[in-house]
Amino acid sequence: MGRILHLTTFVSSNAFHLTLRSVFPAYDRRRPEESVLYKTISGNIETFFADADRVAGKGIPNYVRKEFYEFLKCGILAHGFMRVQCDKCHHEKLVAFSCKRRGFCPSCGGRRMAETAAFLMDGVFPQVPIRQWVLSFPFPLRYLMAGNAKVQSAILALTQRVITRYLRKQAKALGEKSRIETGAVTLIQRFGGSINLNVHFHMLVMEGGYVIGEEEPRWVNLPPPTDEDVRAVVKSLSLRIIRYLTRKGYFEKSEDALRAGHDSFAEKEPVLATCMAASVTSQIGLGPRTGQKVRRLGTMEQCYHEEAQLNGSRCATLGGFSLHANTACGPKDRDHLEQLLRYVARPAIAMDRLSRRHDGLLVYKLKKPYQDGTEYLLFSPEELLEKLAALVPLPRVHLIRFHGALAPHAKIRAKVIPKHDVKNSPSTGHSSHAGRMSWAQLLQRVFHIDVETCGRCGGKTKIIAAILQPDAIREILTHLGLPTKPPTISPARAPP
Repeated sequence: MGRILHLTTFVSSNAFHLTLRSVFPAYDRRRPEESVLYKTISGNIETFFADADRVAGKGIPNYVRKEFYEFLKCGILAHGFMRVQCDKCHHEKLVAFSCKRRGFCPSCGGRRMAETAAFLMDGVFPQVPIRQWVLSFPFPLRYLMAGNAKVQSAILALTQRVITRYLRKQAKALGEKSRIETGAVTLIQRFGGSINLNVHFHMLVMEGGYVIGEEEPRWVNLPPPTDEDVRAVVKSLSLRIIRYLTRKGYFEKSEDALRAGHDSFAEKEPVLATCMAASVTSQIGLGPRTGQKVRRLGTMEQCYHEEAQLNGSRCATLGGFSLHANTACGPKDRDHLEQLLRYVARPAIAMDRLSRRHDGLLVYKLKKPYQDGTEYLLFSPEELLEKLAALVPLPRVHLIRFHGALAPHAKIRAKVIPKHDVKNSPSTGHSSHAGRMSWAQLLQRVFHIDVETCGRCGGKTKIIAAILQPDAIREILTHLGLPTKPPTISPARAPP
């Protein structure tokens, strides 16, 4: 019951005798097996794994393999489904289970995007000004954080301390004598716009803070940062991060680069580390084009500067570090904030921008062209799978972090977050998830589609059964004339 559900085939029922009938043609089953991404993975995943095993005996780690195999089950009725029935006319629909993975599944990523945005809006962010601070890192540091959760957490904590110190300094300059308690939520994003590995922080920071010690926390507004403020913050961040890496032995001052000898992740997972390192620099890590750039129209160089440079309003770069702080939402601009949260929590890959050419190469359209005019990226099927493998996060690593007054155990958190009525809030049926929006409510909120109301009579629908036994699945799908077996996964091909 805790698994995410996806709307699929609508059927009409009289007791057990079901008759297929579409009620919402515009929102019929999404048919994942017909997508370019699904066909690419099912047709090439075993070959990709076999090629990786030949590179090193261990090959791709199990948690990444599971990500691909679970994706191939996502939304497929043959793996089980829920029966959802109208309590008035008994009209039924079948709803397939989904994979609920965190890597690259566009459908589950879309669900998580909507759920995260709704949760942060309704249950975390108070009605105060919110500013987004986006911190990007040099290529070697992106790779290091992708495979080292401790380093990633330490750098995030350091980053939050620098921004908090800046905000408190601003409050003091305005004459505030008491120390303010700031708050923020960080969404750690692992991908870039070209399906590349790009670990960076999207930090939604309250533009101000609370003074505690009074009967109720008192809010203190702060002015937006100036360009010089952003330059000063990125300089402080870069120096402190390099100092931390040097102290921990990841950085050699004499070489001015990250030390290759301290790559414990590569020693543990050599093949995945190769994929990740290549993905960071938009190169190919495995196969006949190893070491070559991802195919595109033209090239674009990455520039590094010794001094902080302004690249636009409230945007500064220094030594590969980039800090952008020009996006903000007012205290009453909640719609804008929710849109921003959806953007930050979006899936890694956009299905509508992926297509297949007549020669079998996969074409991915960039959302924004590169400065050199590049609009499309070309991948072989195995090259695309390599890029997807690099995006799978490490197990048991949280990608959403809460800081300061918004942290789970902060003393003033209950006084500043939006009041939430648990009794009247949506729930999944588990006490630990009280207040969590249901699948249907998310669809209604994000896409303005009401799927809890029967399309035939206007009655309310509810889940009446979970169909998990293979015999029952096969009997129902056979009666409806639907495939009773999941799509075939192609066996590994022999190396050329």
